[in-house]
Amino acid sequence: MSEMLKGILAVSGQGGLFKIVSQAKNSIIVESLVDGKRMPAYATSRISALEDISIFTEDGDVKLYDVFKNISEKEDGGQAISHKASANELKKYFAEILPDYDQDRVYVSDMKKVIQWYNLLQEKEVLNFSEEEAAEEEVKTEE
Repeated sequence: MSEMLKGILAVSGQGGLFKIVSQAKNSIIVESLVDGKRMPAYATSRISALEDISIFTEDGDVKLYDVFKNISEKEDGGQAISHKASANELKKYFAEILPDYDQDRVYVSDMKKVIQWYNLLQEKEVLNFSEEEAAEEEVKTEE
């Protein structure tokens, strides 16, 4: 499973994504993937690790990593549509990358976030599914 999302966080009230830089006494120090600025994130902030986020589907949940992988496959490793696209365009796009997503529980705002995060991680070259697959194949052949 994905090592590439390890240490990447979303902090409520803050735009963009962050990576953990270090631990402080009552906070963690994070660095913005957008502008490289560092700041403390306190326990009172709602902090979500991307590796722990899942998207609701009709049959259960799908890890964000797998959604990102679907987008990457659809776009041949390139950028997704803009998160600023219309609600209808976002819903249509989401239906292509995750056909059985739960339409009652996955809101357009969630879709915007997922696509915005994907594009940011893609731009910063954090996502590399072909390298990860090669590493997984190597582990399988060693076993």
